[in-house]
Amino acid sequence: MNSKTAEMLNRTFQFAVNTLKFLNALPSTTVNKVIINQLAKSSTSVGANYEESQAAESKDDFIHKIGIVSKESRESKFWLRVLNELLKDENHKKQLKVLLEESEQLCKIFTSIKLTSQENKKKK
Repeated sequence: MNSKTAEMLNRTFQFAVNTLKFLNALPSTTVNKVIINQLAKSSTSVGANYEESQAAESKDDFIHKIGIVSKESRESKFWLRVLNELLKDENHKKQLKVLLEESEQLCKIFTSIKLTSQENKKKK
């Protein structure tokens, strides 16, 4: 495994853990419960699907799995943006900003990986 892959495996794992810790600290309101459930699923799916992509059976399988990672990253970013509009607590807003920035970076990275993989496949 190359160092970039190892770094991304760690980043996606940390994104999931940090998001879950953040969600666990939120008040349990009716609205928050919906968002917490959705964001918990999408943020953990980013890492789980990236991990799975490392055992892809073919280039097409890898591209498919990276596509899922990209979609789950985008979904996570969406729910973080919703929370950003709803939360009033400044401490939560600071933590949320870090998660939102990471989700934006992950979206860019995985979209780039997918597009590059698709282009490389066409060249062969």
